[in-house]
Amino acid sequence: MDILLIAGLWLDGSAWDDVVPALKEFGHRPVALTLPGQGDGAGSATLEDQVAAVVAAVDAAPGKPMVVGHSAASTLAWLAADARPERVANVAFIGGFPSADGQPYADFFETKDGVMPFPGWGPFEGPDSADLDEETRGRIASAAIPVPEQVAHGTVRLADERRFDVPMLLVCPEFTPAQARDWIEAGDVPEAARARHLDLVDIGSGHWPMFTEPVELARLLAAAAADV
Repeated sequence: MDILLIAGLWLDGSAWDDVVPALKEFGHRPVALTLPGQGDGAGSATLEDQVAAVVAAVDAAPGKPMVVGHSAASTLAWLAADARPERVANVAFIGGFPSADGQPYADFFETKDGVMPFPGWGPFEGPDSADLDEETRGRIASAAIPVPEQVAHGTVRLADERRFDVPMLLVCPEFTPAQARDWIEAGDVPEAARARHLDLVDIGSGHWPMFTEPVELARLLAAAAADV
C-alpha cells in the first residue's frame, strides 16, 4: 500500500527518514511529503496550498493510500479524507487529533514577521520530549522550518460527511489510549467521536516517535495498512 507521511509543524519530509526504510521492509510504498512552506522555500504558502498538495499526492497514488499525519498535520490528513473520502483507504494520526470545521489549523504559538518559528523546547518539557536526547533535540531544532502564518492561522474547512466512513487510527505517544478515549467521550475531539471505524494503539515514546521509535511506529502503521 502507498502510505503518505505528513510531518507536523516545523518539519519537512526528512523527519520520516528512519521510518521510510522500515515501512519498505514491511512491504509498503511510503511517500514522505514536503509541503508548500514546509521546506520547499515557499514562505507565503497557505493552509489551502498544503491541503492541495496532500490531495494531489492522494490522487497520484496508484491505489487507495493510507494518509498519516503527525501532530498538527493530523488535521491535514483528515482534510485529505474529507476531500477524497472514496480515494483514501484509512488515516492515521500520531500524537494529534483532527480539528473540526471552522477551527484554526495550528494557532498555537506566537507569530513574527509572517511566520511561526519553533519556540524552543520549553513548551514541550515533560512527556512530550522526555525520550529525546540532546543530540536529537539539537537535530530537530536546527532543522526546524518556521511555519507560514497563513498556514498556522488558516481555517479548517470540512464538508463531506463521508469522511466519517474512512477508518481512523490514533497512535498514542505521550498520552495513553485510555486518555484519548476520555477526551473523545468528553467531546473534546468531535471529529474522532463521529468516526465509524476508530482504533487506538499505544507507542512507548514522546511526541516525536519517528525519531525515537521509528521501527515500532512503522510496525504499527503497517499493521493498520494490513487491516484495510
